[in-house]
Amino acid sequence: MPLTATEAAAVGRAGASPMLERTLAWSAVNSGTGNLTGLAEVADKLVEAFSSLPGAISLVDPAPAERVTTDGRVEPIANGRHLVLRVRPDAPRRMLFTGHMDTVYAADHPFQTIRELPDGRINGPGVADMKGGIAVLLAALEAVEASPVSTHLGYDVLITSDEETGSFSSAALIADLARGKVAALTYEPALADGGLAGARAGTGNFSLVVRGRSAHAGRNPDDGRNAVVAAAALAVRLKALHGAGLSVNPARIDGGGPNNVVPDLAILRVNFRPALPDDVIRARAALDAAVGAIAAEHDVAIDVHGSFNRPPKPIDPGAGKLFDLVRATGADLGVPVTWAATGGVCDGNNIAACGVPVVDTMGPRGGAIHSSDEFLIPDSLAERAGLSAVTILRILEGGLA
Repeated sequence: MPLTATEAAAVGRAGASPMLERTLAWSAVNSGTGNLTGLAEVADKLVEAFSSLPGAISLVDPAPAERVTTDGRVEPIANGRHLVLRVRPDAPRRMLFTGHMDTVYAADHPFQTIRELPDGRINGPGVADMKGGIAVLLAALEAVEASPVSTHLGYDVLITSDEETGSFSSAALIADLARGKVAALTYEPALADGGLAGARAGTGNFSLVVRGRSAHAGRNPDDGRNAVVAAAALAVRLKALHGAGLSVNPARIDGGGPNNVVPDLAILRVNFRPALPDDVIRARAALDAAVGAIAAEHDVAIDVHGSFNRPPKPIDPGAGKLFDLVRATGADLGVPVTWAATGGVCDGNNIAACGVPVVDTMGPRGGAIHSSDEFLIPDSLAERAGLSAVTILRILEGGLA
């Protein structure tokens, strides 16, 4: 159907936003998840940029998070602060918009510079994932705020600092802000052809600390309990669970030492990707059973650290309505919208687990993310900002009813 005058004005305003300039400025600052100085600098730039919107803006301290070191100790992880903007909290219809300021590129990673490729694409760290997405979000909200109906819309914006490492310090904040929202949009990049992520598998990351008993490898090896062998046996047993509805990836074993010592410590790192909520239950039961069996067979102690930190995100009826609305809006704008299931995860998983419909790839088109070939298609910034602005206006008008 044709755009209304309000929608057409929002598309024009969103497209005129300095999205590329903002993206380049934000991407020029390294904000790898562990780079607290860089994250603080980007957070300050985002506070300044999002101050163009009404409401109360703040930087929220991260919740405690921890990791298992290579020597089996549990230590806290330092994370950056998360940006929260609350606009018209008493409005009758409220939405949640999320993004992340962190990237996978540490301060010492060789990929630190931005360049324009011969075909016009922009290559740089975080340009697509997801500083370009944050620019699209801001442009869309600025356009909506300029419309005559904006006073009827309330929303929260959350830009986290730890999405790339699992959102452990922001998960509770995501759940709190999702509560009571009619819908959510998240600004992970779309594929280069414009495709969106539909259903998503969940994920669980575990560190399994195996403690055996050391002994001399030549004089009395049978007195030892080899933690590395037990960890390897556990990895093989867990890999055997891989199949329909559940991907299992034993990724790393830390431990061991001199060849003449039976190792008494090993840490197995393993990732699970359950397709559906029932697969999470099945995977956790199988993990516990495997740990118990290997501990008994090898006479070792095994401590389990970790969790299924991102639940699976199926397309339920509410999400189906939201995807249909985005697709219809795209058709009216001449922007084809398709989606497909993926094994990748993001904060959209956490939002969907709160019962809130979410489309989580509303960012610009791009590709090769998490590699030094990451690229952004600049022309897609205006395209996706317009898609977001009109989608938000239609949700405000009851498009999901």
